[in-house]
Amino acid sequence: MAQFMDIHRGMKGITADQLKQAHEADLAIEKEEGVHFERAWADPESGTVYCLSEAPSAEAVQRIHERAGHKADEVHAVPLSVR
Repeated sequence: MAQFMDIHRGMKGITADQLKQAHEADLAIEKEEGVHFERAWADPESGTVYCLSEAPSAEAVQRIHERAGHKADEVHAVPLSVR
């Protein structure tokens, strides 16, 4: 399965609890699209949130986010990574 990084903007002031709730909303329905959200990060000052997932497609990632109530502004494939 491919990895994707998606970006949400306009979430200025997001708290750790709000980020956790949004992530849990994705996790609750992710299997319906064959997606697995691995991690989420946020910058409350800029209002930017990033999510890393494994999924069959960018469209599947977006569908889960939309259904969970927080459509992504961008979804990017991550074809190469290092640790």
